Amino acid sequence: MIVKLCVFIVALALAGGAYAQDKKRIEKAADMPRFTYKVDGKLDEIVQNDAKFKAFSNDLRRDTESVLAQYDIADKAMLRQELGVILRLDFLEGRYDDALKVAARIRELEEKPADKLLSGLTIRAMISAERKVGNRTSDAYRAEVNRLISADLAGMPYEVVQNEIKEGKAGAEILSEALALGYIREAMQPTVDKAGALSSDLAPALVNARYRIVAILPLKDTLVNTYGTYLAAHKVDKPDIWAARDTTVPADKGGKPVNIAIWDSGVDTALFPAKVVKSADGKPALIAFDKYANPATGELQAIPADLRNRVPQLKSRLKGFSDLQANIDSPEATELKKFLSTLRPDEYKSTIEEINLAGNWMHGTHVAGIAVAGNPYARIVVARIEFGHTIRPDPCPSQELAERDARNMQIYVDFMRKNDVRVVNMSWGGSVKGIEEDLELCGIGKTPDERKAIARKYFDLQKNALAKAFASAPDILFVAAAGNANSDSTFAEQIPAAIDAPNLLTVGAVDKAGDEASFTSYGPTVVVHANGYQVESVIPGGDKLAESGTSMASPQVANLAGKILAVNPSLKPKDVIALIRDTAEKTADGRRTLVNPKKAVDTAMKKAA
Repeated sequence: MIVKLCVFIVALALAGGAYAQDKKRIEKAADMPRFTYKVDGKLDEIVQNDAKFKAFSNDLRRDTESVLAQYDIADKAMLRQELGVILRLDFLEGRYDDALKVAARIRELEEKPADKLLSGLTIRAMISAERKVGNRTSDAYRAEVNRLISADLAGMPYEVVQNEIKEGKAGAEILSEALALGYIREAMQPTVDKAGALSSDLAPALVNARYRIVAILPLKDTLVNTYGTYLAAHKVDKPDIWAARDTTVPADKGGKPVNIAIWDSGVDTALFPAKVVKSADGKPALIAFDKYANPATGELQAIPADLRNRVPQLKSRLKGFSDLQANIDSPEATELKKFLSTLRPDEYKSTIEEINLAGNWMHGTHVAGIAVAGNPYARIVVARIEFGHTIRPDPCPSQELAERDARNMQIYVDFMRKNDVRVVNMSWGGSVKGIEEDLELCGIGKTPDERKAIARKYFDLQKNALAKAFASAPDILFVAAAGNANSDSTFAEQIPAAIDAPNLLTVGAVDKAGDEASFTSYGPTVVVHANGYQVESVIPGGDKLAESGTSMASPQVANLAGKILAVNPSLKPKDVIALIRDTAEKTADGRRTLVNPKKAVDTAMKKAA
């Protein structure tokens, strides 16, 4: 299955005069119009050469504006994405009045409180500073940008925007030309070399790269200092609402063991003594398939021999990402900033792939630690799935792979049923557009329409198989992460998050104060929210690490379901879902439904009495 982990790591013109009812309605991301752009030569030259970029961007602007004029896009996130292309093109072309109008339109479309406050902040400051100073290369310009951003931030509620400012600072600290151009050079260029063209799915990456290099990179130190000064002046941390809601099931209350499957990248079971389901041979209950959908062995994805001696360094870099996001000035964060900001172009591919591999390797164990915390009756079943970590897709999508993946979905669930699993955590996801983009990067399909049809075929195979597998296990509660795209998972057709099943519960992420995480996806199937921001858990070997993502929110709810079933094992999935929802609290803005573990477990105990 073409899947991605739901873990967040720092990475860092307006529609025409037609009324909405006269436009064609787009209800799914896969229904967006597609265009193709002929490309000769190197993509990084297009990004860096004024004349070449102008020729390319004229065509992209024309097509993007035609979509905005002719289509009524149901999803605000997708609409913001399309407008964002126009915004950056307007800025790069010096069309500042137009850029400000588009920025205002995007701000109107923002849905999260912090996004609405911060939307367009930097681009407004850059435009105003250039108009006052007259250029974008002087100290006076940088000082004015600093002044304008600082003035805007001063009027914002720190408790609302602090996470996003920390993330913005971290992104600026690691930014470099090599990072800005790396994906284009390593992933997209081989596709262009073979096909001589680029689709509208990938083309905006060139605009984003030029914007970073031309506009943001020269302001790197300014942004780091501006955000750093703001954060230093506001050291009051957010309140932790989860401490009072947390609950531990006492070991002496006669609870019943609850088997929880961690359907993820693998688990270092040695870290969870007495909490692992054993097979007949006395070994941990384990089922695994590799990224080619072939049967595999081992609790964890193997680290290649040439990287094993670098595992400590890779762990350090994962901690560096975590500390950067939290604005912690640790040795690991300092090393990571220095390394990434001075990264050579020829180091990009190996660096990103090694970090991705390390992230995959630790992910399932981190999730497992969250899922079983505070529950002496929790027992782990390992359902290992292997995630790709390479810049270019490996494997490439194929009919054979899709069929094996579809078959394996049922094999996984049958294994869970055999091992009396009651709860399954799934902190991963995939989409039809993701498959389509991988097809393009692999050079499969002659046209966008052909790739669209192929992707739909493969995706439906996998989605239908997953939904059928859920239906075959009505007594198992499946818990899914909503995704980290800050968009509607149903519009994106994200699986498993967007599947509608009576024994599936999809979870969005908030921070420790209950504020919506910047990255969390949402939509009609996302019914509850849990802490998914800087959540500490164990990683292979026993080290602890704080990670953010809906990957961390989902096992919080799997944990809660396990505790409920420990004290009231007679409940069915629909009863557990209802209990979790009924004891959760809707926020005033209506966007979040915050779980209350203590209240839910207490209610389950009363029902069992």
